[in-house]
Amino acid sequence: MKRLTPSDDPIARKYSGLIKDAFEGRAAVGGRQPGKEPIPATPISSSNYVDFKRENLPRQLGFYERLCNWAERALRIKPDARKAAELQGYIDLCHLGSTPTGAMSLAVIIALAVTVAGAAAAFFFMDSVIFASYAIGLGLFAYVSLIKAPEFLANNFRLAASNQMVQCIFYVATFMRHTSNLERAVRFAADRLSPPLALDIKKILWDIETEKYGTIKESLDRYLETWRKWNMEFIEAFHLIEGSLYEPSEGRRLNMIDKALDVMLQETYDKMLHYSHDLKSPVTMLYMLGIVLPVLGLVILPMAASFLTSDTPPMKIALNIALLYNLILPLVLFYMSKMVLSKRPTGYGENDISEYNLGLRGLRNLTVRVGGRQLVINPVWLTIGVASFFVLIGLTPLLLGAVIPDEALLQERIFDQTLNFKLLDYRSVDGSLVGPYGLGATVLSFLIPAGIGLGFGIYYHVRSRNVLKLREQAKSLEEEFSSALFQLGNRIGDGLPIEIAVGKVGEVMANTRSGEFFQLVSQKIVRQGMSVEKAIFDSRQGALLSFPSPLIESAMKVLIESTKKGAMAASAAMINVSQYIKDIRRVDERLKDLMADIISDMKQQVGILAPVIAGIVVGVTSMIITIISRLNDQLSTLTEFSGGTSSALPVGILNIFGNGVPTYFFQVIVGIYIIQVVMILTVLINGIENGADKVAERFMLGTNLIRGTIIYAITAFTITLLFNIIAASIITGIAQPGM
Repeated sequence: MKRLTPSDDPIARKYSGLIKDAFEGRAAVGGRQPGKEPIPATPISSSNYVDFKRENLPRQLGFYERLCNWAERALRIKPDARKAAELQGYIDLCHLGSTPTGAMSLAVIIALAVTVAGAAAAFFFMDSVIFASYAIGLGLFAYVSLIKAPEFLANNFRLAASNQMVQCIFYVATFMRHTSNLERAVRFAADRLSPPLALDIKKILWDIETEKYGTIKESLDRYLETWRKWNMEFIEAFHLIEGSLYEPSEGRRLNMIDKALDVMLQETYDKMLHYSHDLKSPVTMLYMLGIVLPVLGLVILPMAASFLTSDTPPMKIALNIALLYNLILPLVLFYMSKMVLSKRPTGYGENDISEYNLGLRGLRNLTVRVGGRQLVINPVWLTIGVASFFVLIGLTPLLLGAVIPDEALLQERIFDQTLNFKLLDYRSVDGSLVGPYGLGATVLSFLIPAGIGLGFGIYYHVRSRNVLKLREQAKSLEEEFSSALFQLGNRIGDGLPIEIAVGKVGEVMANTRSGEFFQLVSQKIVRQGMSVEKAIFDSRQGALLSFPSPLIESAMKVLIESTKKGAMAASAAMINVSQYIKDIRRVDERLKDLMADIISDMKQQVGILAPVIAGIVVGVTSMIITIISRLNDQLSTLTEFSGGTSSALPVGILNIFGNGVPTYFFQVIVGIYIIQVVMILTVLINGIENGADKVAERFMLGTNLIRGTIIYAITAFTITLLFNIIAASIITGIAQPGM
């Protein structure tokens, strides 16, 4: 059989040509060969690393990355060199595959689109200069926000990674105590951390495997430089651990490792102390701009709107109020809250274990038993069902207004004769119907924000409660675990084999979570004949399946590794790990004490005070609109009675009042605004207290939304009903003498 040469084989000929063109193209970069079009050099990339990054990066980062790449292809706008360097730093920090040009192009495209679309809608549909100014303002806000988007994303990434830095140093220091191998210690930490810091640590190892850097120290030092601006304590701790490799004395080596964790913990506390001192002023400003000043504006708006509606359609004013309260103010509050969180230093936080453990994803759903069968309900459908039910009932006045003929709406007499109130109360203004102004419609309108708030609240509550319950159980185990490890270290140090020492600790700590863990391990060793390692780590029957905790997993891994060096090494390792856990817990409690005063005040304001104040304002507003509306009717009646003129009143006083904005729309605007404020400030509270802890954030959102929505709806309903009855009696009393 004839053997094919490269010139005869079409496949070989094809790829040899591609390789030749690639080399010629790279050689031609910066110049041009005759008859050859230069091919730009492209960075070498690995599909494995791309897949790894896609799996570990948050979804919003991938979406933003695709938008930036699309914008760069559509419109290439390069920032200046200083801005480009700043943006590139943020992009590198959160591992985005975009460029500063893409970020700048996206900001310009979105800003232009928002401005042009808003201005066109203002002139062609709204015929409003105010609406056009809103569009221009939103365009500028979109530009500023998107220019700062890499910074915000990098800060979110930094905040989430910073919460894991104490754990990272803990894992590295724990491993280095019994095995002085930095590369294995970093790999040990990378296997137990969760994203996003796990992505960074694995990238350190990846750069060594791809020979980008020659040693672990070179790769690690290059990575640590990215944190110099924010977390010097993280850099100092790693440098101390690196320095321990060069210590000739075992005692000095261990002291440097212990010092690394001490530096990390102490610097974390000191930075958080300064942060808590500087936090009072921005939090007070957020409370004033988010609750106090807008609520004061809500008291004045009905009166001003009543005067304005003498010439301006009520619906146009309602739309302007909605744009201000449901779009502009929430965006400003969101931006300010992000700026406050961007200054938060390193802390100690928790992660969503269901996010990275596929076996725990089912905890996010609602499980109910129906007819002996277990029914699993996705909280998304539960939210849609609850919100749709309440919102559809709340929209009944608008649906009836669209279905019932205009003449029937204007002649409505429901409740009018008995309670002096109407259900819908539509009115004719310049030949078109405006409303509903009726008290019945106002009462039904409370169901719209109630449905939205309860729907989102139920979603967040259901999605987080089971995960949080499991995590609280793991945390209670971790709190006891330091004592259990200390006892285990002493038992091993007394000469007991590890298989027997585990059972003894389980007996001593009976009726505790730690005791249950060690008893379970002992039972698997005795009854099933497993080894200690298999009894703990087996993927199907290991004890860790019932006690999911990275900290416990790492401690047990250290136990298994240290036993290879002897009983005394295992004993010392367990005693030191127990001390590390105590130190971390002590600093964590001190951090909570620092934030206690500010956080408690904010929780009361968001959960109780803001909904109550908004409910009272809605009730007062409803009364003012009712009084002005009735006065307008009385003045109109007086004009008709006097033949179109009244010499007893100044000229023009009869037309001073308009119909005002219907309380129906005003209440919906305020209710949705309160939901937005509660969500924004709850995210801020959780960020200050727990950092990037999504489980605690969702649980807090669910609790505050459900409680705040119920408090607002009950308060607003009660005050509205009471004040409208008072207003009706006052107007009736004024009208009686003139009848």
